[in-house]
Amino acid sequence: MESFENDIFTERETLFVEVILPLSLAKNYTYRVPFDLNNQVAIGKRVVVQFGKHKIYTALISAITKVPPAAYEAKYIIDVVDNEPVVTPVQLKFWTWMTQYYMCNEGDVMSAALPASLKLASETILVLREDFKDDVPLTEKEEIIIATLKKQQKLTVNDVSKLLGQKTIYPIINNLLDKELILVAEEVVQKYKPLLKSFILLNEFYLEEENLRQLFEVLERAPKQLDALLAYLKLSKSGEPISKEQLLEASNCGPAALKALTDKEIFVVMKRPVSRLAAHDDEFNVNFTLNEGQQKAFEKIKASFEEKDVVLLHGVTASGKTQVYIKLIEEIIQQTDGQVLFLLPEIALTTQIVERIKRYFGNAIGVYHSKFNNSERVEIWNKVRTGAYKVVLGARSAVFLPFQDLKLIVVDEEHESSYKQQDPAPRYQARDAAIYLAHLYQTKVVLGSATPSLESYYNALQGKYALVEMKERFGGVQLPNQQVVSIAEENKKKTMVSYFSSILIKDIDEALAKKEQIVLFQNRRGYATILICATCGYTPKCVNCDVSLTYHKSSGKLHCHYCGYYQSSVNICPACGSVHVEQKGFGTERIEEELKLLYPEVNIARLDMDSTRTKNGLQQILTDFQEKKTDILIGTQMVAKGLDFDNLNLIGVINADTILGYPDFRAYERSFQLLAQVAGRAGRRNDQGNVCIQTYDADHRIIKQVVENDYIGMYNDEIAERERFSYPPFSRMIFLYLKHKDSNVLDHASATLANILKGKFGKRVLGPEQPLVSRVRNLYIKQIIIKADKHTAIQKVKDVLRETLTEFNATKDFKSVITQLDIDPY
Repeated sequence: MESFENDIFTERETLFVEVILPLSLAKNYTYRVPFDLNNQVAIGKRVVVQFGKHKIYTALISAITKVPPAAYEAKYIIDVVDNEPVVTPVQLKFWTWMTQYYMCNEGDVMSAALPASLKLASETILVLREDFKDDVPLTEKEEIIIATLKKQQKLTVNDVSKLLGQKTIYPIINNLLDKELILVAEEVVQKYKPLLKSFILLNEFYLEEENLRQLFEVLERAPKQLDALLAYLKLSKSGEPISKEQLLEASNCGPAALKALTDKEIFVVMKRPVSRLAAHDDEFNVNFTLNEGQQKAFEKIKASFEEKDVVLLHGVTASGKTQVYIKLIEEIIQQTDGQVLFLLPEIALTTQIVERIKRYFGNAIGVYHSKFNNSERVEIWNKVRTGAYKVVLGARSAVFLPFQDLKLIVVDEEHESSYKQQDPAPRYQARDAAIYLAHLYQTKVVLGSATPSLESYYNALQGKYALVEMKERFGGVQLPNQQVVSIAEENKKKTMVSYFSSILIKDIDEALAKKEQIVLFQNRRGYATILICATCGYTPKCVNCDVSLTYHKSSGKLHCHYCGYYQSSVNICPACGSVHVEQKGFGTERIEEELKLLYPEVNIARLDMDSTRTKNGLQQILTDFQEKKTDILIGTQMVAKGLDFDNLNLIGVINADTILGYPDFRAYERSFQLLAQVAGRAGRRNDQGNVCIQTYDADHRIIKQVVENDYIGMYNDEIAERERFSYPPFSRMIFLYLKHKDSNVLDHASATLANILKGKFGKRVLGPEQPLVSRVRNLYIKQIIIKADKHTAIQKVKDVLRETLTEFNATKDFKSVITQLDIDPY
């Protein structure tokens, strides 16, 4: 398609736009531009289009052409939404790369990239018919709707619900439709609305000195109104508006006095849009000095940027990597007008780093993550686009932001699995996407971790990345003292107290006596992993998924952690009627309960998905721990991510075996990373911390390597295994999932597709096999794996795979089978 950049077109030129729709479509569609909108269309702007018979969508212009589509007659676009493009040309290139690399559709990428409030919603609108007849008999509620429509011309379904004060309004609407009195129309409404606040302005009449003097005399009889006027004059400079909140706070008057002044037209009330985002100090405050180790790392990173685009910063826990990042960011901001993207794996869990960086860069910093509502995200989007934010801290989705001039990307804790998007598409790896994004902006990347991913460390040793190391903790603090406790031995000696070994109990007692804080790690939430009937072996399972339900004592219910289904707990076995239903396994909730029985006077809190569901729940738990209101914090892997507390000197791992046994080629690497990161939370300031790891397998290689802080030993062992069995980084992997509600259809479909693929790729195709969880949300699942040698042209493999899937999905017998691709599924 011949494409034009954002040129100026004449009003009589026939133009067409190719648009991306926020739908999972295999291709983009072309629409015709009405002559009167010719000068408004531009690449990166949003337009309103009709897709299908009745649906209205917001689409994004990706190309402008004068060539009509050959296969169909183009519909007209309905309207242009934006005055300026909301998506930049670099972003569109990034979207195209992501579409091709991760084998998804551009609509998938658009849906992931744009904040929900930048996508328009199609709302159902009710209007009176033009041939409306007044003589049709109506019920009382129908009369209310018709009378309101005569006054207001249109109502949404939500409006009708509020008007009648009830939720069940569809039968009433259907009756009016049947009586041919109303029509249902589709109207696009923009979700984002600026936050408006009231500001007070003095009537310009009183800016004259004599008029103001007379006003003072009049208000002497109304002291509260006079006080409001005096407060306004004190706050206002050159007569600019003052926020109503500020004026009420600064004066002794109340809302009634302000209303009286407004009614008298002395004050004028105006609505102004204000930011929903918290403000910080305007000035930078980077006034610390790097220590010798940090300074060497800082200088080596800058020197490495002369030859490499990516630097891997491998620094032990608490080595002070964040200060090095801050100095790099400071230099960028002071020497250029560019921007910096600082990626964090789960930003809600790294609030301490966020607050620390905010202190240094004030209002120049923006934070972008899922805890913000949609309107807040739009404000951040716009501030990044206009360059108001020089530093952006964000989770993986921040790679989609519209940067003006990106000069540096920092990926902290680059090994974290949460950088990988699982569902829905695009299933991208944010670390890898950030490296490509940096290529588009011709800028540099720092990857930081105490336990780098094997792929990143391999790339550094192969010379693809530069490697910079920080081998000592900040301030010379020693790495924590770690000891391994055999649960089996403790059981033999009968020294286990509930789930706690005698050694861990001793460590807890000593820490509490010193008024030090403690973190206990158990990588399962809930109370009991499963319930099981001791008589017949029955276990309650999810009705939608092939998993056992987890018992949560706080709710008294059994929960599925895959689909959200829950049911009441069972005391009597529904299979055999036995009353011997036992709880097996344990999660954070059970640990919390047992610990409170052992230490009733101690303040104990829990940090997991269940305890942090509210917007501020997580922050409150961390604040209480920071302020030493909590003595012991029990948590899942959330406690391994970014916590940095002065008084935390003991880490207890309740059962390390729960993470060692996962059936995945990365299990040992992930186990080492998780245990090393958890252990690294202890003793980060002055005293050496203590770590107690409980396990049934005290001689396990990974446990020993964690205790010895032997990352290199773990790397050498694992990389040899990967090479021997041709796993990444010595191969590229593609996971293909097939899903269907009928297991027989799925078996046939997966076997057929696997045979087709084996005919094209040979032994590189494995499966089909059932994944660990073979049914989720009533869909059965099969998995096919494609392994491509690292020297194989992976794009050719993808092209053949895409063509094969297109033919397969078009086959009559398999049209109802869902196929999903996961590129680099690790």
